Amino acid sequence: MATIVVTIKIMPESPDVDLKAIENKATEEITKFGGDVGKVEIEPIAFGIKALNLIFIMDEKKGSTDSLEESIRNIDGVESAEVSDVRRAIG
Repeated sequence: MATIVVTIKIMPESPDVDLKAIENKATEEITKFGGDVGKVEIEPIAFGIKALNLIFIMDEKKGSTDSLEESIRNIDGVESAEVSDVRRAIG
């Protein structure tokens, strides 16, 4: 099996939500799931709302990320969380 690079996009409930707190809790969930966060990007959306993109690597053997997405959705202040990109790592 291969290593995959996954991007999960997290939308906060409002512009007032602390993105750093969400980032920390989501990183904990990803680590528990067996992933290793490598990069965090903040993406401006509209009306002051910014999405949080967490890019991490994981073993393809783990399979679906549905349970991870659900656990991140349950973090306080998170409106939605979904995988926006999956790629196999080369090398």
